[in-house]
Amino acid sequence: MRYYISDCHFFHEALNTRMDLRGFSDAAQMNEEMIARWNDRVRKKDEVVVLGDLSVGSAQETADILERLNGRIYMIRGNHDRFLDRKEYAEYFEKRFVWIRDYATMHDAGRTVILSHYPILCYNGQYRLDKKGRPRTYMLYGHVHDTVDEALVAAAEKRARHTLRQMAPEAEPAPIPCRLINCFCMYADYAPQTLDTWIKITEERRYGGEVDRPGHGPDGA
Repeated sequence: MRYYISDCHFFHEALNTRMDLRGFSDAAQMNEEMIARWNDRVRKKDEVVVLGDLSVGSAQETADILERLNGRIYMIRGNHDRFLDRKEYAEYFEKRFVWIRDYATMHDAGRTVILSHYPILCYNGQYRLDKKGRPRTYMLYGHVHDTVDEALVAAAEKRARHTLRQMAPEAEPAPIPCRLINCFCMYADYAPQTLDTWIKITEERRYGGEVDRPGHGPDGA
């Protein structure tokens, strides 16, 4: 099984009182809760793709957390993941993570996922549909948490879904099948989720649960 999550921010004390308002008593409690919820979902042989900002702790602190997390972990580098820059820990992180990248493409149950810490509005494969007219490519990101920037991303996605484009000379114009998924940990109660679950969470959050209906938008476009 493969799961995705972003912006855990282990050790980031300030997120309990500012921006995220996570509500834990302190970073130590937050760390323990996130480890428990991760391991309740993920088994040792499962895969987890982290879309950046795993930890603001030191390299040693982060290594201690990683020793307690289940799964084979793929790491998309985030702007806060400075622990990856410590050369004396490079060998450990290279072994603990399947890979460490700034950007990647993977395949998940016949679909393509574009992976970046930062949201990409015009992403590779955005217009591809399967034989049933459903999106074949999804853009998974993090970075913006639940902020005004996330609202702007959602608004851009909605605008794209309302925009008609002729995909081929013989085809009728059709809405752009834009699918941007913010894998922010708080949207999933701090537990990594499958692609299908993230699709449901995102469609419910942005559109009231209409999952992947071609051209879906708030006024039926």
